[in-house]
Amino acid sequence: MTANVGTIDRVLRIILGVGLLSIVFIGPATPWGWLGLVPLVTALFGFCPAYRLFGIGTRRDTHADLNA
Repeated sequence: MTANVGTIDRVLRIILGVGLLSIVFIGPATPWGWLGLVPLVTALFGFCPAYRLFGIGTRRDTHADLNA
């Protein structure tokens, strides 16, 4: 499980996840708010299975400058 989620992407996922979870507790109390756990978990681990499936990633390779 190689990290494929970059820093900005992680911050946005955390904001989105907290926003969706707040729907469960503050908003109309719909169970759809629990979907906020998905972006929170992917931000926590730095890995998104959908990114792997489609071959994309937002994380910069820290050793890219050494290989150039």
